[in-house]
Amino acid sequence: MTKDLHPFQIVMRWLALLICVSPSLAQTPHAKKVIGGYFEEWGVRYGGFTIADLQRNGVADELTHLIYAFGDVTPTSTPSCAVDDPSVAYLDASLPSVSGKPYTAPLYGNFGAILQLKELHPRLKVLISLGGQAGNAAGWVAAAASPNGRAALASSCIDLFVKGNIAAGVRAPGLFDGFNIDWEFPSAADKENFTALLKEFRTQLDALSKNTGKQYVLTFDSPADPRKYANIDLRAAAEQVDFLTIDGYDLAAPEDKQTNEASSLFASSANPSHDGAPDIDATVKAYLKTGVPAAKYTMGLPLYAVGWTGVPNGNHGLYQNAAAPAPVLLADGSGYCPKPNKAAPSPGCDTILTPGFLTYATIEKLIRANGVTAWYDSARVGATLYNPLNKTFYTYDSPASVATKTAYIRENKLGGAYVWALNDDDPDGSLTKLIAAGLK
Repeated sequence: MTKDLHPFQIVMRWLALLICVSPSLAQTPHAKKVIGGYFEEWGVRYGGFTIADLQRNGVADELTHLIYAFGDVTPTSTPSCAVDDPSVAYLDASLPSVSGKPYTAPLYGNFGAILQLKELHPRLKVLISLGGQAGNAAGWVAAAASPNGRAALASSCIDLFVKGNIAAGVRAPGLFDGFNIDWEFPSAADKENFTALLKEFRTQLDALSKNTGKQYVLTFDSPADPRKYANIDLRAAAEQVDFLTIDGYDLAAPEDKQTNEASSLFASSANPSHDGAPDIDATVKAYLKTGVPAAKYTMGLPLYAVGWTGVPNGNHGLYQNAAAPAPVLLADGSGYCPKPNKAAPSPGCDTILTPGFLTYATIEKLIRANGVTAWYDSARVGATLYNPLNKTFYTYDSPASVATKTAYIRENKLGGAYVWALNDDDPDGSLTKLIAAGLK
C-alpha cells in the first residue's frame, strides 16, 4: 500500500523515527500543547483503575488536562447539573489515596483523590465533562432552548463542580477548573442554541474569574462525522471556548459489516469503503476551513481497539466482510470472557466488557500471542491484528501510528491531543506517555 503514501507521510516517517531515537528531542520541555486524557468515573469498579494510578504510573506528570467523565445534565423544569454516581464520586472512602495522606471527611472517592492530585500537580487543569454518549439529550435541548434555561444550567454546573458545592455538608472549592461540554450531538434545530449555551458558560466563568483571579477552561467535544458537525456553527462555537476535543476515533464501528480502520489519519485509494466519517486529515481540513483556529483543534486518539469476528483471511483482515463484533476476551488475551455481562461479569475479563472493543492493555498481550499477525498500514497510519485461527481482526493505535499522528499535530500547528480513555492503557500508561513525548 506504499503507492498510496500521502506526501506528508513520507516526511513524517522520518520525523517520527527521529523523535523516537533522539535523546535531545525527548528531553525538550512541553510546548504549549494540550495533552488531555479522559478518566471514566465507572472505571474504578470492575476495572479497578483509580485517580491514584495516574500518580503511580507517572501519567499525571504528562497531562495538561484531566477530563472527568461524566457529569449529568438533568431534564428538569429548571435545568441543572448533577453528579452521576455519588458513591464513587465522593462517598467511597476505600479508594486509594493519591498522596498517601488520608482523605478529609466528608469528601472521599474520586473527587477527594482529584484534590490530592491537584496538590501534587498545581499546573494540571481538571475538567468535568458534561453529558457524554449516554447523556440526556433532552436535558441539553431543554436547557439550551431559552436564555433562562441556559443561565440556570451554567449557574448550576459552576456552583456544583467549580465552586464545589457537591452536596449538603460536602464542599470542595476549586475541584474542577472548567468544563468539557459533551452534547452528543446537537440537531439542526439546536444550532444557534448550542452556540448561545457555550456563550453563557463562557460569560459566567469569566465573571467568576473576576472574583477569584483564576482562569477557567471551557471546551466542547465535537464529532468527525460531517453529518453531525453540520449542526454546529463551528467558527462561532470555537470563539467561545479554549479548545475543541474533536473525535479521532470510531471512524469504523463493530456493527459495520466490513472491517476498516477506526482511527486512520489519511485516506487511501485501496479503501473500498466510503461510508460514515472520513479520515482524520479530512476532518482537520474541514474544521480549519470553517474558521476553527488550528491552535484550538485537539485530536482524539483511542486507547482501545475495534474488532470483528468471522473475518476471512485476506489483506491482513482489512476491508473484509465480517460476521459480528469480536467477542469480549480475557484481559490476558488467553481466551474468551465467560460472562461479559456488565452487571455481574466474570473476573479477569477485558475491562471494557463490550463486544467489538478491547483495551490497549489487552492488545499488547495479543501482539505477543502465537498465530496472531500484526500489521502496520503506513499509508493510512493505523495498526491491525489478525488471528486466522478464530478469524478475528482488530484495528487500533500503536506506537508507530502515535508517532506519526503527533508529528502531524506539530506540523499542522494543532492545539494538541487527548486520549479516550486513560484506564484503557497498559498499567504503565505507555501509549499515553508516547503521545506526550511526541508533542514535546
